[in-house]
Amino acid sequence: MIYLDNAATTRVCPEAAQAALTAMTEGFGNPSSRYAHGAAAAERLRADRAAVAAAVGCLPEELFFTSCGTEGDNWAVRAAVEHGRRKGRHIITTAIEHTAVLEPIRALAGEGCEVTYLRPDRHGHISVDDLAAALRPDTVLVSMMLVNNELGTLLPVREAAAAIRAAGSPALLHTDAVQAFLKVPFTPRDLGVDLLTISGHKVRAPKGIGALYIRKGLKLKPLLLGGGQESGLRPGTEPTAQIAALATACNAWLPHREAYTDRMVQVKNHFLDSFSAALPQGVVVSPGDAPHICAVSLPGYPSEMLVRELSDRGICVSSGSACHRGKPSHVFAATGRPKGELLGVLRVSFSPESTAEECDALVEALTEICSARVSAR
Repeated sequence: MIYLDNAATTRVCPEAAQAALTAMTEGFGNPSSRYAHGAAAAERLRADRAAVAAAVGCLPEELFFTSCGTEGDNWAVRAAVEHGRRKGRHIITTAIEHTAVLEPIRALAGEGCEVTYLRPDRHGHISVDDLAAALRPDTVLVSMMLVNNELGTLLPVREAAAAIRAAGSPALLHTDAVQAFLKVPFTPRDLGVDLLTISGHKVRAPKGIGALYIRKGLKLKPLLLGGGQESGLRPGTEPTAQIAALATACNAWLPHREAYTDRMVQVKNHFLDSFSAALPQGVVVSPGDAPHICAVSLPGYPSEMLVRELSDRGICVSSGSACHRGKPSHVFAATGRPKGELLGVLRVSFSPESTAEECDALVEALTEICSARVSAR
């Protein structure tokens, strides 16, 4: 199998899998239990929190474990609006956010909030000037992702923080950093954000674990009510095996971070060059600012058909468009590109293990599919 859909999920690295197994079979105590086995689990949990916090670039007490990026995004959006309820009900976000941000914001709009959606240019970039113009005295939340999950574009989160400060706005700034984590250098403090979401399964940890950064001193409403875990903000017995795996995945990635980034950039550029040379009818929709994501299109060849035929050849990529009844994804639709391009989009995304040979196989398969279709007409 050739797997080039790493923006969807990643293969769990052996170190993380072993850490999870050890936590489940040996260090399985409840961290809240008072006896020695529970105390050992609590000590491991503290160490794992510190490891993930170091990877994020924050204090351990600013990091709260969640089940996934979607949970973190939902919690951040709703808690931020609740935090600012006495100051206003205006939210600013972008038209290309993940649905984990857009759907809770849509629900809040149904509850009386006003929402401004910043639209990208045709390349998927957001203007910070548009954000500054949209800020109002009653704006309580700005949510802007750091790396778009379908285009690979970087959004101006740091500049957004500066614009919010310059305007004297009370708005909290949240960023979905799920696709940026470990792939694009940042710290929450450097970005100037109040809230930041990550997810483990994008960085070779298992599914079912993520985290939300909450700036120290920011008092938010708890996500749940219960036993008081996660400083009372996200109670429930901690998933120690998943947390151990996430911490281990971070520790396995960090020493090689620069090399991994360089490798992904080289492989991505090789694919884009090969794609353009072999398929002149193709379009590079986004080369991606992030090292691991790009989007291309073969106008006239529906992406769902391409994904299916590539799968038959043992090659995994995403339709990117996430078509629903023939409609392209909201992300690509927001760029305003021609319909033919939108319906033929493929997202190709890489890991540190991806190779140029895999890219060559993908381009060769696409060439064969297009040739077969032309011959059949």
